[in-house]
Amino acid sequence: MLKKHSKFFESVLLLADWLALSGAWILSYYLRFYSDIVPAYKGIPPFKIYLMLLLFMIPLWGTVFRIFGLYRPRRVSTRLSEIADIGKASTFATLILIALTFFFRQYEFSRLTFFYFWLINIVFLSLTRILFREFLRFLRRKGYNQRYALVIGTENLAQDLVKILRKHPELGIQISGFLTHDSQSIGNVLQGTKVLGKYSDVRDLVVKLGIDIVFIALPFNAHTQLREVLDCIGDEMVSIMVLPDLFEFISLRGSVSEFEGMPLISLRDTPLYGWNIILKRLLDIVFSTIILIFTSPLIGIISLLIKITSHGPVFFKQERMGMDGKVFNILKFRTMKIDAESATGPVWTKQDDSRRTKIGALLRKTSLDELPQFFNVLRGDMSIVGPRPERPVFINNFRNAIPKYMLRHKMKAGITGWAQVSGWRGNTSVEKRIEYDLYYIENWSLHFDLKIIWLTLWNGFINKHAY
Repeated sequence: MLKKHSKFFESVLLLADWLALSGAWILSYYLRFYSDIVPAYKGIPPFKIYLMLLLFMIPLWGTVFRIFGLYRPRRVSTRLSEIADIGKASTFATLILIALTFFFRQYEFSRLTFFYFWLINIVFLSLTRILFREFLRFLRRKGYNQRYALVIGTENLAQDLVKILRKHPELGIQISGFLTHDSQSIGNVLQGTKVLGKYSDVRDLVVKLGIDIVFIALPFNAHTQLREVLDCIGDEMVSIMVLPDLFEFISLRGSVSEFEGMPLISLRDTPLYGWNIILKRLLDIVFSTIILIFTSPLIGIISLLIKITSHGPVFFKQERMGMDGKVFNILKFRTMKIDAESATGPVWTKQDDSRRTKIGALLRKTSLDELPQFFNVLRGDMSIVGPRPERPVFINNFRNAIPKYMLRHKMKAGITGWAQVSGWRGNTSVEKRIEYDLYYIENWSLHFDLKIIWLTLWNGFINKHAY
C-alpha cells in the first residue's frame, strides 16, 4: 500500500511539474513577443511552433529531474536544498534544450524567450514544490502518508533522534521501536518507545512490522558493530540512515559535504566562503567609507586635541591577532602617555588609570579612540562586526585557561561584536565574551551583522566598562 501511495504522489508531482513547465514556457513567449519589455523588431513567430517544442521539453525535464533525484521522497530534506536542486536541474535541462533547437534550422527561437523561461520556470517549479510539500505535511500531521522506522541503538544519540522526530509530525515518521545490543534492556520503554529486541532481530522486525526506514544511531565507540547491523538487515528493501555520533567533537559550524562520492563531515569551519565573503566585505567597505567621510571633521578635531594636550604621536599602533591567527597592527587614537607600559609591562587598562592622557580618558569612555580602526577595516585587517581582537601577549594565557578560545579567530576581528552589544565589553568575564563570540560565528549571517551594527548605534558608545 505504501509503495502505491508513493507512486501516486510521484505521479501527482510529475503532473504538477509539467503544468508549471508549460505555464512558464507560454508566459515567456507572451512576455517576449506581446509585452513592451523588449520590442519584437523581427516580427512575432507563430505560437504553435513554440507550443510544439513542449513535446520535447516535458520528457526532457522529467528525465533530468529524475536524474537529479527530484522525485525521491524528501521527508528529512529542507526546502532550500530542494529549490537549489531545482535550479541546477532546470539550468542543465535548459542548456540541453537550447542545444537541441540548433537542429531545427528552419526555425529561429528567441534567446530572450529562453532566458525568461529559465527564470520563470525555476520560480514556478519551486512554488509548485513548496505547495506540494506543505500539502503532504498537512496530511502527515493528520496521520496519513506515514512511514514506520526502527532505531538501532538506545543511547543518548538514539533517544535524541526520537525526541526530534516527535517534534516534527509533518515528517510522517512513526518510530516502531528501539533495538539494542543488551538483552537485559529488551522490554524497557525509552522516550515512550519500547525496546523490541537485539540488533540481530532487525530483519525479522522489518518484515513483521512493515518497516520503511532503519535509523542507525550507535555511539562512537560502537561503530564497529555497524557491519553486523548491515549484515542483519541484508537485502530488505528499507531505507537506511546513519546518524554519526560526532556531535561531541563538532566545535564550530559543523557540516556534511561530498567529494567524489565520499561524504565528508566537517567538525570545524568558518561561515565566510563564497558569496558570504563578498557580501561581508562589501558591507565593510561601504559602511567604513561612509563613517570616515562623515566623521572626518571629528577626526581632525580629536587629532588636534591630542597634539595640543600631550607629547607624542596622534595615532597608536598595537599588535593584535586576527583571522586564522594572523597578527596585524591595530590603529587607534593615542590615549596613553608615551611608554605607558615601560614600568608595568603589558597590562589591561583599569578604572582611573593614571597612564591616560587628559583627552585619553574621554576618548576611551566614548569609544572615539577606536575611530581609526575603520582604516583597518578598509585595509582588510578587520571587519565592522566580529570578535574583538586581543593582544598576542595575552592570548597564550587565555588559550590555556579557556577551552575553545582560539576558535574565535575563525572570523575576522571586528570593531564591534555580539559580546560587546550584549554587555560583555572591557573588564568583564572573558569566558562570557568567548561564549558570545562563538555564538556569533556559529550563527553568522548578514542580517545578524546589521542587527549588531544597529544595537551598537542604539546603545550608544559610552560604556561603564570602557576605561
